[in-house]
Amino acid sequence: MTKPTTIPHVRVAGTSLQRGRQYGTQAAGRVHRSVQEYRQVFAHYAGWDWETVRREAARFEAPIADFRPAYLQEMRGIAEGAGLDLADVLAINVRTEVMYAAMARQAPLAARQVPQPPAECSAFAVVPAPSRPGAALVGQNWDWLLHAAHTVVVLEVRQDEGPDFVTVVEAGLLAKTGMNAAGLGLATNALVTDADVGAPGLPYHVLLRAVLDCETVTDALAVLQAGVRSSSANYLIAHASGSALDIEAAPGDFTRLYPLLPEAGVLLHTNHFLAPQIDPLDLSLWAMPSSAVRLQRLRAALTARDTPPTLDDLRPLLRDHADHPFGICAHPDPRAHRYDQGATIASVVMDLTARHLWYAHGNPCQAPYALFELTPAPKRVPATELALPPGSPSAPPCPGPAPLPRQSTPAPPPAPAAPARRASAAATAARRR
Repeated sequence: MTKPTTIPHVRVAGTSLQRGRQYGTQAAGRVHRSVQEYRQVFAHYAGWDWETVRREAARFEAPIADFRPAYLQEMRGIAEGAGLDLADVLAINVRTEVMYAAMARQAPLAARQVPQPPAECSAFAVVPAPSRPGAALVGQNWDWLLHAAHTVVVLEVRQDEGPDFVTVVEAGLLAKTGMNAAGLGLATNALVTDADVGAPGLPYHVLLRAVLDCETVTDALAVLQAGVRSSSANYLIAHASGSALDIEAAPGDFTRLYPLLPEAGVLLHTNHFLAPQIDPLDLSLWAMPSSAVRLQRLRAALTARDTPPTLDDLRPLLRDHADHPFGICAHPDPRAHRYDQGATIASVVMDLTARHLWYAHGNPCQAPYALFELTPAPKRVPATELALPPGSPSAPPCPGPAPLPRQSTPAPPPAPAAPARRASAAATAARRR
């Protein structure tokens, strides 16, 4: 497989519809390729033609509209900008619900050969202890089907209704791994249970977008509790302030969320549930058996250390080839069917404290990292301060957030590409719900 050497940078601003149109226009060729490739992928995994996929995807339109109508407007704009129907863009945004529901339905047939998608991602976060110096770091290798190497984009979003953010994502989808100007970072992993039956609800990639609209980890947990989720997934979330949670989610409401806390300031996750007890049956290791060894390698590298891991520790870890071709740095398995083969599509490391995101296109053992810098969000003025009339005695001030520590720019990875343009600082602190 020949991979492009750079990831296109898509910049959007304005209203939801305007941002969608700009996204669809700038990435039109890649959005079309996403649709074309998933026609074949859905036929392989679910046995559905494209019209069936579009009908199934339409069942998710109402839940999305009830949750965040602006997201549906963004998808409508993407479709208009790319010259597609909304049904096409909606279909690729619910690709997880289609594919992993097909997997769950076929689990009883595991004695015979059934399609198995590649495992999605090895992820981590490192946060400093309270009152201790150190950067909040998040990273992952995003592993997926080979065609995604030709559809991935770096999407930079400037918006008035939430923090600006940057995400590394398949063209046409709302979000994937990324960080925002409020200092929140997100990595993620696919999971699958016997409850993943494709029932209409809030789709995985819509919820990823909603997390990137959050200003705090608590906001993100509240968002994941805000409705009935359609799919299993893992949301590894950290903040520049040092807060961090790993939230395993099964299909359903808030009773099927399983938060995990950092151990010695470290969160690690691959593609199976780690919570000791979950309600549905976890099928993840059956569907993605490489998850176990990848987690073992993460733990071997990042736990039982005398000092917190640094960027210099994390980048080599993402190039780890133990259990090749199924390692943290994943390569195609030549024995597998074309649509079952996967590889690391992008490698991402984020310094949330400095608002720096490094991304490599493809396997980090081969590809250099490029640096993206995101301007921090302005400090929010408490509403109580705004409400005080002139001359009123002021209450004792609450201690505000500590200023971001001054630090030198971390050393870039080997042979980095030129830094991407600095993002706008137009983020505001409006509530999104």
